[in-house]
Formats: sequence, C-alpha cells, structure tokens
Amino acid sequence: MLDIKDFSIFENHSNFDFKGLLLKIISYWKWFVISLIIAFTIAYQVNIRKEKIYGMQTMISIKEESNPFFTSNTSLVFNWGGVSDQVNGISTILKSRSHNELVVDKLQFYIDYLEQGKYNYVDSYGAVPFFVDIDKTKGQIAGALISIKFLSENEYLITIPFENSSVPLIIYSNNTNSDTSVKPEIFSKKFKVGERVNLPFLNWKLQITDNPGFYKGKEYFVRFNGFDGTVAGYRGISVEGDRNGGSILTLSMQGRNKARMVEYLNATVRMLIKIQLDGKNQFATNTIRFIDSTLVAMESQLKQTGNELKTFQKDKNIYEIEDGGSKVSDKIMNFDLEKDQITRKIAYYNSLKSYLNNSVDYSRLPAPSVAGIEDPNIVANIAKLIALSTQRSEMAYAVKSEKIFRDFDNQMEAVKNVLQENIASAKVSLVSDLGMLNAKIGQAEGVVKKLPAEQQELLKIKRKYDLNDNIYTEFLQKRNEAEIVKASNLSDIHFIDPAKDIGDGLIGPKTSVNYVLALFLGTLIPLLFVFGIFFINNSIQNTEDISNLTQIPLLGVIGINKNSSSLAVFDKPKSALSEAFRGIRSSLQFLYKKQQVSGSKTLMITSSISGEGKTFCSINIATVFALSEKKTVIVGLDLRKPRLADEFQLNTSLGVVNYLIRQNSLEEITNSTEIPNLDVILSGPIPPNPSELILGDAMKELIEELKQKYDYIILDTPPVGLVADSLELVQFADVTLYIVRQNHTKKEMITLLNTRIKRGELSNVSIVLNGYENKAKYGAGYGYGYGYGYGAYANGYHEEEIRSGFWKTFLNKFRKK
Repeated sequence: MLDIKDFSIFENHSNFDFKGLLLKIISYWKWFVISLIIAFTIAYQVNIRKEKIYGMQTMISIKEESNPFFTSNTSLVFNWGGVSDQVNGISTILKSRSHNELVVDKLQFYIDYLEQGKYNYVDSYGAVPFFVDIDKTKGQIAGALISIKFLSENEYLITIPFENSSVPLIIYSNNTNSDTSVKPEIFSKKFKVGERVNLPFLNWKLQITDNPGFYKGKEYFVRFNGFDGTVAGYRGISVEGDRNGGSILTLSMQGRNKARMVEYLNATVRMLIKIQLDGKNQFATNTIRFIDSTLVAMESQLKQTGNELKTFQKDKNIYEIEDGGSKVSDKIMNFDLEKDQITRKIAYYNSLKSYLNNSVDYSRLPAPSVAGIEDPNIVANIAKLIALSTQRSEMAYAVKSEKIFRDFDNQMEAVKNVLQENIASAKVSLVSDLGMLNAKIGQAEGVVKKLPAEQQELLKIKRKYDLNDNIYTEFLQKRNEAEIVKASNLSDIHFIDPAKDIGDGLIGPKTSVNYVLALFLGTLIPLLFVFGIFFINNSIQNTEDISNLTQIPLLGVIGINKNSSSLAVFDKPKSALSEAFRGIRSSLQFLYKKQQVSGSKTLMITSSISGEGKTFCSINIATVFALSEKKTVIVGLDLRKPRLADEFQLNTSLGVVNYLIRQNSLEEITNSTEIPNLDVILSGPIPPNPSELILGDAMKELIEELKQKYDYIILDTPPVGLVADSLELVQFADVTLYIVRQNHTKKEMITLLNTRIKRGELSNVSIVLNGYENKAKYGAGYGYGYGYGYGAYANGYHEEEIRSGFWKTFLNKFRKK
C-alpha cells in the first residue's frame, strides 16, 4: 500500500525571481556581444551594397476643355464625353498593360544601360555616352550582359561570354522568343560607332549622344530584358488623387535611376494626352476619312463631266444656246441638290443600320453631318455610341471585371435600339420628301423637253456638272470644318508639375532601419538561445534552485577544482577551495554539537547519480579534519564503482569486502596516506552481492572497530538515486551530506530526496553544492566557502588572485597607457 509519504510536496512555493533571471541572462554577455557584432556587420554590409532608392513624381489635372470653334452653327459634333468618371478611368489606363506597352515600346526601356559599381552593376541610363538603335524585327540576345569597351572615340569592342551552345533571343517587333546556336566561348569583336551590327544574336547600331564627355577606354554594359516583364514592372506606377481636388492626380515611381523615372513619368502622361486627344478627335477623324474616300470618286466624275462640257461648247455659240433655258436650268439644279441631300441621308441611314446590325466596334462611325443630317437625337446618340465603344476598348486590357463590360454592352445596346427607332422614323419622312421632289423634277424636265435639242443637251451636261461641282464643294467645306475642329481640340489632361530631377528625392535605403533591425535581432537571437538553454536544462544551477525545491539546509558551496589532483586541500591549503571545505568542517562540528554526538563521529557522503563529486568531497573533507590533527579515515563503501585507489594511487586490492567476508582484519585493509592523520580503507574487489554484505553483522563490527580507533569516519557511499546500498548505511551515520553538482544534478533528484526524507529512509541530511562556477552566470550563491564570494576583498587571504573581469582588465590596460 502506498503511504502518503510517497507523494512529494514542495515546502516552498517560489515566486518569479526577475533579478536572478536577469543575472542569468547577463552571464551570457559574450554571446550577446558576438551576436550584435555579427548583426551590425551584416547590416553595414547590406547598407553599403544597396543602391540608393529615389522617388520621382509628376502632377496632372483633368479638366474638360471645350472647343473654341464649336458653336451651335457648327455642323459637326466632336465634343462628346465629359469629366464624369474620367479620374478613375485615367487612373485605370495609367496602370493598364496596353498603355504601358505603348510607353515602354516608345522609350525602349527594355534595354538596360549599366556600369560596374563597387559591389554590383549600376543602372546608368541617361549617364552613358551612347545609345543603341536596335532592329526590332531581328533577334537580340536576351538577359545576357553585353560588354561595350570604347577603344577610341569611334571604335568599340563587344564582349559576350557564352557558356552554352545556344542563347535565347527576343524579337521586339512581335514580342516573340527563339534560340540561336553559338560557340561556348567568349565572343569578342570590334565595331565602328554608327556601323550596323548584324549578328545572329545582336542587331543594332551604336550611336554617341550629343554631349558624351570623355569615354575612351571605359567599359559599359547593355542588357536586353523581356518586354512583358519590363511592362509588368512599370505597371506598378502609383496614381493617387488629391484630397483637395478631385480632378488632380499625382503619379509617382520609385527606382534606382532618376533620369529613367523622370523620362517614363513624363512619357506616360504625354502618351495619355495623345490617347485622350485621339479619342476626342475620333468623330472628326472618322468624318475626314469618310469624306476623303468620297472625294476620290467624285473627282473623277467631276473631271469627266467637265470634259463633256468642254467638248460640247467647242465651235458653238454657247450664249445663244443658253438663252431661254437658264431659268429652267437653275430650277432643276436646285431640285437636284435637294434630291442629292435626301438621297445621301437615306444612304447614310441604310449604311448606319447595317453597321449597327453587323459590327461590334462603333468607334469608326462617321459624323451624321457628313450626310447633312442635323437631327439632334441621332447626332447625340451616335456620339454617345462612339464614346462608349472607345472607352470599352481602352479598358479591355486594364479591367478584368465581366460586370463592367456587361454594363457597357447594355448601355450600347440601349443606344443602338434608340438609334434604330430614330433611323426608321427619319427614313419614312425622307422617302415621302423624295417622292414629292421627284414629281417636281419631272414637271421641270417636261418643260426642258420643249426646248431645242442643243439647249436640252447643254442643260443635261451642265446639270450633271453643276451637281457634281456643288457636292464636291460641299464635301470640301465639311472636310475643312472637320480639320479646323480637330486642330482646335484640346486635351482634358494637363501637366501641373512635370517630373524633373532637382537633386533630391532620395528615399532609401533606410540604413537606420537596418541598424535598428540588427540591434533587435542581435539581441533577440542569443536571448532566445539562452531561454532555450534555461528551459531545456533542468539541472540545479544555483543555491536558489535548492532553496526553492527543498527545506533541507545547504551546508556549503564548493567551487570547481582546476587542479589535476583531487587532493585540493592538501595541495593548496590556502586556496579558496580549501577555505570552502573548512567552512563545511565548521558547519559539521556545529551539527555534531547540536545532535550531542560525542566521541568518534561518522559522516556519510552520497548523491543522486554518479559524477557529482562524492569521492572528491569525501577526500577533501577528510583532509581538513586530518589537518586539524584529528584521526580520520575514509571508508570506500561504493562497492560497485570504487575510485579511492586511483585518487591516492594505491595498488593494493584489499578493502572493505575482504573484511566483510572475514578474510582480512582491519589493520590489513587499512592504508596510510601522505596526509598526516588520514587513513584510507578501499572497497576491495567488486562482490556479486554488495547489498547483502552491507546488511550483515560484519558491517556493524567494522564501524564499531573504526570508532575505537578514529575521531572521524568518512563513509564514501554509492549514489542513493541509483542503488539502495547507501540507504542501508544511514544507520551508521551521524550526519549525511548529499552532494549536488551545479549543472549536473537534475531538479527531480531533489524531489526524490524530499520523498526519501519524508519516508524516513534518510535522516540528518544536509546538502553541499559542488562544482559551483561564476555566481553571475547561475544566480545568487555563497561563493567558495567563506571568502571566495567576496571578490577583490579576498585578495591576500588566498593563494590565487581573483581573476578580473573582461571590462575591468581592459580599463586597467587603458589607464596604464
């Protein structure tokens, strides 16, 4: 049955010791210093290797500009549209792929001009003394650095290292890729400035800029990048609206080359202005295109009728022939002109209806005024249809929302339906007018038939000629009107502040941020590592760990033995380590006195596991008793793993086991040492039944016989946490010393010790902390006995000097200088 004593409880409930934790962390200060040095070194190297980042911007305004030549009497309507949603539309266009493709292609920004910097290649666009005029229809080597070294002002050397037997090519005219075979070697060839280079992998003509400066002997690099990748990079342009003005946009870019950014920002705005003005002039452009195609046909007709008129007038008195028919001729001419206008309107409506039914792109519709149509509903709806069609095509590459396109399609469909109704009603009226007009022309032609034959022939020829001439003149007038309106149109987009390099604009790299990050990481990484050590390491680190885990008294603290021999007290009796053992001796005498132990006194030394320093402590505690002229003996009762023989360099094989099996007497197994008043009894040969030997009566007889002969009996026993032998020897001990070693003994062993004490398996137990090192590293402690913990104040009392800290040593050296 389990006893309540089998359950371990903590007598002390410890609170969080921030000071102890801080001291533990500070003890690893060297790690922090090394980590910070590495972190700041990396930050410095990153900062000096990073190219500077600049920010450039331009500001534009969007304002609807009315045409000064557009009045209510103007027969062409070109000023369609407005500023509604123009800001959002322009922002979308500026980031669209199609728009940036136009700008990149115009500027040829897929070509990099580079120079070798201190750490990397630097974008030197605008600073190199040359530019390359490439043949876009032929392949250029993609992604490779092409070295250009000027041998003289008019000659340069091209060098390209080929690592493989083929290289990729890019053809910019159609944005396609291919490969070509090369020799895997370093290609090098000289060319003249301005000479056309025609190679399988390179096709250009290098030209010197207007103000090249001194460039002889210098080396530059050219690289051809992918067109789509370059465009994708420039689509990241930032477009922001002004909070105080809804029609003002600020365009900004960040990059490493200010000249390139300035050129691109201004070029993208100029391209936008052109696109917007072309759209605004689309109506006039369509009209001019339609008129030009019509005039070509009419010129031949006018020329033909003119020749007929000249032929007829030859050798005839034209005035006598015309006499009497001029009034009829003028009347018929008016009817013909009126009929032509009606016919053209009907033809336009038929053409428009067919176009609406069979086409999806309405941006090329000619103006209704070209056919003399002035119906405001038809004119406005056609203008609106052209505007919607143009806007939809511009958004095709920038907007991926199907809903927006469906909205455009629905709007255009509604306008088309209205136009179809307008066309139907207009045609009905025109057909009626045409019938009435044909009747009037028929009456006039009846009068003409009563005239003489020559007059009829002349009127027929002049009628045809005058009709063609009037129509031709009217078309010319409308074309001139369209040209005037087109030329006088203004874009709705205006520069407020063009991009310009005025010397500032530096926004990076943020060196301070890198240093702050280095400080943070340089502190955090070792801190996490130290915390990891603390959490993983569950061993005893300091006296506070012991006091928090048990109420068993701590009798003393022993430092690290830095000598090769375990006879630390005998070899250096004035050392701090020796003083620590003397302090333990004083505490043991107090315990013996408190327990009223007289005569010979026994001391059992044990621990949790092997390697905690039981034998070392046994030897040196026995030594301090012996040096005080007390007859002392060390009894090696670790029958399973004896070590005393090695420490005292004894060769005998006799020991406690020989006595317990009645083979040898006490005198025979006792060994004297070089230390006065100190004898040693070894454990002897390793027996098969050590526990049974210790339980026998012979063990009691041995202890009684030793008490008759010695003042102090030190029992060096096996670890109580591994075997039960030590528990059988408790009955012979007046005091038990439990050795705990710093950074070696696990905290669970102290819990087990508490349990054993509660169950009565151990009694009169005190703890000794062995192998203690660096008070700051593991927290508060007693130091090495009565003097070691006092630092510099202990100088003169011990043989060895207290070692100065790193900073103190450094400061002392600095002061000496």
